[in-house]
Amino acid sequence: MIDVRLLRNDPQLVKAALARRGKPELLVQLDTAISLDEQVRDITARRDTIRARVNELSKLVGTARRNGDSDEAEKLQAESRSLGDDEKSLAESFETAQGQLRDVMLRLPNLPHADAPDGASDHDNPLVIGPNQMPSSFAEHQRMPHWEIADSLGILDNERAVKLSGAMFTMQRGAGAMLSRALCQYALDMNADAFEEIRPPSLVTTATLTATGQLPKFAEDAYAIERDDLWCIPTAEAPLTSMYAGEVLEESQLPLRLMAYSSCYRREAGSAGRDTRGMLRAHEFDKVEIFALSTPETADELLIELRDRAERLIAGLGLPYRIIEICTGDMGQSHHRSFDIEVYAPGCDNWLEVSSVSWFSDYQGRRADIRYRKVGEKGTHIANTLNGSALAVPRVWAAIMENFRQADGSVVIPEVLRPYMRGLEHISPKS
Repeated sequence: MIDVRLLRNDPQLVKAALARRGKPELLVQLDTAISLDEQVRDITARRDTIRARVNELSKLVGTARRNGDSDEAEKLQAESRSLGDDEKSLAESFETAQGQLRDVMLRLPNLPHADAPDGASDHDNPLVIGPNQMPSSFAEHQRMPHWEIADSLGILDNERAVKLSGAMFTMQRGAGAMLSRALCQYALDMNADAFEEIRPPSLVTTATLTATGQLPKFAEDAYAIERDDLWCIPTAEAPLTSMYAGEVLEESQLPLRLMAYSSCYRREAGSAGRDTRGMLRAHEFDKVEIFALSTPETADELLIELRDRAERLIAGLGLPYRIIEICTGDMGQSHHRSFDIEVYAPGCDNWLEVSSVSWFSDYQGRRADIRYRKVGEKGTHIANTLNGSALAVPRVWAAIMENFRQADGSVVIPEVLRPYMRGLEHISPKS
């Protein structure tokens, strides 16, 4: 959430920053927020004036009674009662305006970092690294889409997944299931040197999803369990962020690094008809998330560290990849600065996003009320948050199928995954 004090003190700076996102409606929302904040402050000032007068009247009533002037005392009390009615009305107006202001502020996106590239859409995202590990050409046997490869190997059974759960659910079997698990364990092990592993709940409260920015704006993309006020997590970022919600940390505890493997759930409400085959788009999938809480002074270095760690995972698999920086017009709601790692899938003939690494400045920290205290200073500061999809299983799984398919129809398992594959070095077609 944008700092309302910044909005008051430098509205033009906020307007200029939001204008870089290229969505005129955001400036309309911003003007609404400015107007509502003025209403809140005006009501507060009027309530303070009334309360001061009521306190004054209370003293005057006491003086009048001590002087035996009951008429004057009654007159003063009548004024006090009238002012009390006015204050009650103002209190109701305050609650309404404050609620409206909070709702608008929760829907406003984060301000882009000064170094974030300007652009209107994903077509304007600049290439910053790569393409790396890209062969000069691909053999014909690598041009088969992963769902056909997986079907020939008997390791993907989406037909039965649909029978169990409906459209856009997937199910891996045998070596395919082992490969999914291996990818997650590989990502966890590669980051265990600096990140504490967490196994968070898969169901979280409304407050938890609000903290990261999924709510209220993206409620349609989330799975809700309304009876219990719980939501299925769209990513482990949500519970990791709110682990320290409402807490005050010491600066010496930062940066705080966490990682988690979890199932992720997304309704994909706006994706009907797109990427419905295979593993590219599903309502449930596995992912390893790396996350950090930091001061603003160290956040930019942490962003590159998280990006480098995600890159190391993909490079270690031997997949062709590239890294792009997300432009202002393509940024997510909470993002301050962001990078995507994409792998090339020759069967799909497309670059697939497999990791997103983002810095959220104090946007999520303010929503979750995560603070830290500097040594020798009074007061507290809002913590910065960062996270990265260290490895999202479905598209990496698909890219492995297509890049490492052999002429005999088998798929070679990347060497770094073999320790997790019960001795398998390749997956062969069913006889």
